[in-house]
Amino acid sequence: MGILPVVIQGGMGAGVSGWRLARAVSSTGQLGVVSGTALDVLLARRLQEGDAAGDVRFALRHFPSQEIAQRILGKYFIDGGKAADAPYRPVPMHSAKPCRALIELTIVANFVEIFLARHGHNHPVGINYLEKLQLPHLASIYGAMLAGVGYILMGAGIPLKIPAVLDAYVNHQPAEYPLYVSGAMDGDDFKVTFNPREYLDLDLRPLSRPKFLPIIASNVLAMTLIKKANGRVDGFIVEGPTAGGHNAPPRGKMLFDSDGEVIYGERDVVDLEKLRALGLPFWLAGGYGAPEKVAEALAAGAAGVQVGTAFALSQESDLEPQSKHELLDQVRQGTAKVLTDTLASPTGFPFKVAQLNASLTNPAVYAKRVRTCDLGFLREGYRTAEGKLDFRCPAEQENVYLAKGGDPEMMPGRKCLCNALVSNIGMPQARADGYREPTLVTMGNDLTGIGRFLRDGAEGYSASSVIRNLMRGAEHARVTITEAESDLSSMSQACEAVSTEAP
Repeated sequence: MGILPVVIQGGMGAGVSGWRLARAVSSTGQLGVVSGTALDVLLARRLQEGDAAGDVRFALRHFPSQEIAQRILGKYFIDGGKAADAPYRPVPMHSAKPCRALIELTIVANFVEIFLARHGHNHPVGINYLEKLQLPHLASIYGAMLAGVGYILMGAGIPLKIPAVLDAYVNHQPAEYPLYVSGAMDGDDFKVTFNPREYLDLDLRPLSRPKFLPIIASNVLAMTLIKKANGRVDGFIVEGPTAGGHNAPPRGKMLFDSDGEVIYGERDVVDLEKLRALGLPFWLAGGYGAPEKVAEALAAGAAGVQVGTAFALSQESDLEPQSKHELLDQVRQGTAKVLTDTLASPTGFPFKVAQLNASLTNPAVYAKRVRTCDLGFLREGYRTAEGKLDFRCPAEQENVYLAKGGDPEMMPGRKCLCNALVSNIGMPQARADGYREPTLVTMGNDLTGIGRFLRDGAEGYSASSVIRNLMRGAEHARVTITEAESDLSSMSQACEAVSTEAP
């Protein structure tokens, strides 16, 4: 696999780990990763904001089809930006057969993000997708590969069918992806398909196949992927329950401690010895954002670590300034708190959230929001009585969800992560009555420990300072290994000397 990164920066939220952060990390020689969530919506909104620095338009000028790039500019770009109180022009929701304009926007959005993350250096960058967000996968991955993405990371599901997609796209061949559909019956064939040459019928050279790193939380899943994936798996990210974002539910019955936190047991701990025996590199994630944890991971046989929270609050992350400032203040004051909300995510996965007054973690803020589903990334596919595919979400309007056969017990406490995650990077939708979508910021449990990166009097810290701090653990591990090898060599020489002197 060549030289592997010691540090992989997490692909967080929708745009929190954007191209600026990924570029900063990859420029150091480690692996910067952009989030692949809702990039079509983010591109459309950045253009409507006016693209003041011109970065998006710079990337668009390098897209292989200028005809497509100009269509997107013509539809969404507003010179000088939209009025502050004006709503963003909506982007259609994805479906099994989306309109051509949405597919083009999705391809281009992923291209732009990777192109900008790669610009100005020669190191690989990665992109992180959620398997459960299945509908945009095919167009998204193709756009990222057009821009030369080096790694595809994917969690929140079992991505058995991704390797064949990567293989097909190397030569711009068609691909398909099966959809999970609630209530599907034998004989149903629910899937999305994509033929690159229907959108870019150009003389394009073959693409490089990115390395594929599934995000796992168990040895069983690692073995399943190796045995049943329809192509090559290049390694694993092993994510523990203290990591931010969606966490795998505990194996067995879900139990809670006195603070309402989910209890994980021995069955949820990955056996690293068994993982090493699989012969693929792996990185440990969830609470590994400190030099000593990097050294610990390397000593355990890992290629390195994945770190999210420390980078999420760095100067290069796109987390909106108010939330970032409040969280850094909480860290300084020792009041930072992250809770696992088992109800927040429409996916049903436990979801880590930082406690912020203006966010949906505040019951008063949550109570004011009128349920609206207009982005739709986390909707669940279900089979209708007529045998067709439709979509629903337990965070959408109650009457709409129930009319689609949704389980009423799934509704209480659900939050619209789609709108909240986009609000987290300062682009909340403005409603007709003046209401603005609130935030819901996810962080890992390591939030309380990022004070290690804050110097006295400093307002923040850079991504490169996080890398320097973490790599001290890698250097310590190298020294320890070197010393151990030296001791072993000395012992071997002494044994040889004794053997030689023996009668």
